Amino acid sequence: MSLTTNELDEFIPEDAWPSTAVMLEGFGEPSLPATRELAGRILEVVYEDGVVVEYDFVSATEVTVTAVGSTGAGHRYRAVEVRPGILYVDVVTGDGTKAADDSLVLSLEDGRVTWAHSHFVDRSGEVRTATRFLSGRVTGFGDVEPRPRTDALVGKRIFYRYSEVEAYEHIYLDAGTFVWHCVEGGEKGLADVDRAEAYELADDLYILYWTESVMAVESVLVVDLRQRQSIGRMFCWDAPSLDAVHIPFDSRFTVLNETRYPGGDGSGVGGDA
Repeated sequence: MSLTTNELDEFIPEDAWPSTAVMLEGFGEPSLPATRELAGRILEVVYEDGVVVEYDFVSATEVTVTAVGSTGAGHRYRAVEVRPGILYVDVVTGDGTKAADDSLVLSLEDGRVTWAHSHFVDRSGEVRTATRFLSGRVTGFGDVEPRPRTDALVGKRIFYRYSEVEAYEHIYLDAGTFVWHCVEGGEKGLADVDRAEAYELADDLYILYWTESVMAVESVLVVDLRQRQSIGRMFCWDAPSLDAVHIPFDSRFTVLNETRYPGGDGSGVGGDA
């Protein structure tokens, strides 16, 4: 069957891309419920750079964060149970270019914490984004054990369904590079190749991070290959409105296939899905 030019999906140049805010309505509210597991707890976390931070979860939605040598501040947070005893916690602070997004994965069983801090930076007069990862441990659970980088996603092509109107696919090329492509939604037809990192949290459970080269977007999500679901957020700078944009989300996904390169012995390169 042949298609007319009007029926073909065409390449969309960067100057025709919509603003990051177009995703807000399409993603909608996250479907996974927030948990009250942390309400009433006070956790002191020692990070690998030596910084000690106290998290006082005064309720199911409010946390006071105090780093050693600073004055504590209260913030809203959302915690979601990834697996029993493993929580994803997201905290947005500040406004405008001073805004930041802290996402933590906390294991209540062994006290291990993985912290992703996304913020805005000035690059030659343009507002861009950056993210720093740190491993930590709740006081009383032992020494900090840095999370290892992993290539477990390499070769996989995964279809993520975020809402009734938003769907993307990812193709993981190597441990530091992936392709994203909007199949349905406000960014339909957009695609790019960007930098990514993945860290192993548990068996078939990973924290995935990527930073986009065209738009000022930092994304952090927990990918559970066992349950076929993800939980995470995008933290963006919307140039037209000069606003910080925070998009919490979760998804159900399908592993479409896995590429295995032919090797010298014919066995191929790649792992099992």
